[in-house]
Amino acid sequence: MVLKNGDAVMADQQRARAELEKLVIDFTEAFNRENIDEVMSYFAEGAIYDEFNGIRNEGLEAIRKAFEPQFDGAFGKMRFHTEDMFLDVDAGKAMIRWALTLEEETRAGAYRGLDLLHFRDGKLVEKHTYCKAKIPFIRKKAEMVEAGVWPS
Repeated sequence: MVLKNGDAVMADQQRARAELEKLVIDFTEAFNRENIDEVMSYFAEGAIYDEFNGIRNEGLEAIRKAFEPQFDGAFGKMRFHTEDMFLDVDAGKAMIRWALTLEEETRAGAYRGLDLLHFRDGKLVEKHTYCKAKIPFIRKKAEMVEAGVWPS
């Protein structure tokens, strides 16, 4: 079968979209398999993980340390249930909205949130996590100015 130039471009775009979507789903499922080594295999050297509570982890060692309580069972059995996903294939970015269930022996619950994921060359370079909360996380201006993150 011979594809016209436009058809080849469209096929490449569809393939790239499917690859990014699979990467996001596989990454999320690695959490559900409770496999920290598998989760860490998605991150690039020097990656950033920005937690929902504002803590910023840079580099593989810091990211792994941030995930250890979760994988050690500190919050019970955790499962991410994908609700929606947006992809920007050209930028290598994805937004995945999820419901997270947490089950312990004496209690169970769930909350909703999302991850903004930035991939480069098939590796995760940034993971920003946000969640719905009763009280928003508010940082002090002076702290943000000092960190160089105050919006100008």
